[in-house]
Amino acid sequence: MSTTLELESTLTDRYQTTVPDGVRRALRLGKRDKIRYVVQPDGAVLMTRAATADEDDPVLGEFLRFVAQDIAANPRHVRAVGQKLRSRIRSLVGRANVDLDAPLDAEHE
Repeated sequence: MSTTLELESTLTDRYQTTVPDGVRRALRLGKRDKIRYVVQPDGAVLMTRAATADEDDPVLGEFLRFVAQDIAANPRHVRAVGQKLRSRIRSLVGRANVDLDAPLDAEHE
């Protein structure tokens, strides 16, 4: 999303709220979807669409949460990947074709 969108909702007496339409569309939320909240040390809350059981990898999820929190806390450390690193990555992976949707065989499961 190229622009910042600020929306509000109101809590009911039972601490419930309606997720604004703009947020539902941005997160591609549907009925019965789950929402994940990450409360950051400064009190900011990151709201994302929770992964389903088949999308969820606990190790990768924790790593990505760590990276997201680190970027939020230290945005000045974010840098573009330089040409030297891009060349090194290309030399390591070559022209490998990977089908991320292909099932793993028993040996690699």
